[in-house]
Amino acid sequence: MNKRFPKIIYAFASIVLAVLVFRFSAGDGASRASMFIYPHTYKNTLKDARDQPLNDLQDLNNSLVNIAKNTNPKVVTVFVSKVVEGQVQPFNFNPFDFGPFQFFNQIPQEKEYEKGMGSGVIVRKNGYILTNNHVVSHSDSVVVKLYDGKKLPAKVVGTDPKTDLAVIKVNASNLPVMQMGNSDSLHVGQLVMAVGSPLDPNLSNTVTLGIVSAKGREHLHLAHYEDYIQTDAAINPGNSGGALVNMNGKLVGINSAIATQSGGNQGIGFAIPVNMAKNIMDQIIKYGKVKRGFLNVEVRSVDPTMAQALGLKNSHGALISDVNGNPAKAAGLKQGDVVIKLNGKPVKDADQLSNDIAGTLPGTKVKLTILRNGKEKTIEVKLGEMNSKNEESFTGNGNTGKLEKLLHFSVDNLSKHLKNKYGINRGLQGVVVTGIDKNSQAYANGLREGDVIMEAGYNGKRQRVQNIKGFTKSMSGVHKGDAVFLQVYDPSQNTDLYLAFQLY
Repeated sequence: MNKRFPKIIYAFASIVLAVLVFRFSAGDGASRASMFIYPHTYKNTLKDARDQPLNDLQDLNNSLVNIAKNTNPKVVTVFVSKVVEGQVQPFNFNPFDFGPFQFFNQIPQEKEYEKGMGSGVIVRKNGYILTNNHVVSHSDSVVVKLYDGKKLPAKVVGTDPKTDLAVIKVNASNLPVMQMGNSDSLHVGQLVMAVGSPLDPNLSNTVTLGIVSAKGREHLHLAHYEDYIQTDAAINPGNSGGALVNMNGKLVGINSAIATQSGGNQGIGFAIPVNMAKNIMDQIIKYGKVKRGFLNVEVRSVDPTMAQALGLKNSHGALISDVNGNPAKAAGLKQGDVVIKLNGKPVKDADQLSNDIAGTLPGTKVKLTILRNGKEKTIEVKLGEMNSKNEESFTGNGNTGKLEKLLHFSVDNLSKHLKNKYGINRGLQGVVVTGIDKNSQAYANGLREGDVIMEAGYNGKRQRVQNIKGFTKSMSGVHKGDAVFLQVYDPSQNTDLYLAFQLY
């Protein structure tokens, strides 16, 4: 056999792979003109990968090396500690070796600390660093280690638990700054690189390579507002707050969580899209908190059955199930309207609409394209400001807000469709359980999908439930540790049940 033949095959395979990688690496090209670049950005020395055609595998390797080399100095390790009360031990002190005199003094132990570690991304050259809320929340001390090994004390500028983001700051200048990409332009299958400090301080600035496995992941119960990028780039505990970068070396996500049964990487990691993170970060730096837009409606996603019933062409959009007041009421929105676009952008479901409205500053005028009685209409709404009193808890298919995350089950208003689905023959008022976590206390104590909740409360407070609004009111203020009471109708047994369970 010709000895050159294997070499020709190898060369051909190398070229094909390089071309494919080059195509993936150019996925951010459509958004080049709209890249987010901070005014105080450290001069970027990384050449755009699209200016370096990959001719063979060595070029691919060199490209990855350059991206890692330029990304690493912009990713930091974050050390946190929290003081916990030391145990008090008895100390037997007897100044006399005789007689009945026995003195017992109580002396405290030295302070004890709970310690943790995460990662962060430098976003301003004067010391601002973006990380996860769960990395720094409830900490008494935060210390940042730069790539060169220098350690600096940091202060928490602000946090946003609803997106699991936080901004911290160190006293420094001329730090290398991560350039922002555009997460909206990411494609499934596109190559990405994760950089962070997993598991141990000795493993800081670990670089892993993978692809975008999926986009728009929701219902993970990781945060209130969810729109995660899923990646198979290896992410482990400690990577939280680190960078997910594209093949142009630009930040496209903040690594936040993993799905695992072993506690380690199993190829399923989640990152907060940089477009969401940048909006939250800018507000924290400017205002010290996050201001969210408020529409004042209850919405649910349009599933295929709902789309068919409403005569819609597809199952996209958000159905307004209730208008609670202004600004929606003043703008003319009505119960039964289906929101299909926000400022010209298609609305996929209720969660997307909720995320986009909350991510818009109060006072902003937005245009909602709706379907009403089969006809398309555009309504302009000036958004109000969300606060703890008017927060929309129930969205999506019944509810996917913070209350569902706490209770570990979802509910929806009784409808003819749901009555038929669950075999509910009695004339009842209440809400029907449309989903439940089988590992929850509610499930362990007998609550099942299809049950109708007719009365609800906690810690001695109870009230009749007629709809989602009433159920939300009955659970207003409930927290972990509270004992929840429910009176439910079980259609499978045609009987009423009284259930109680504690929230953990």
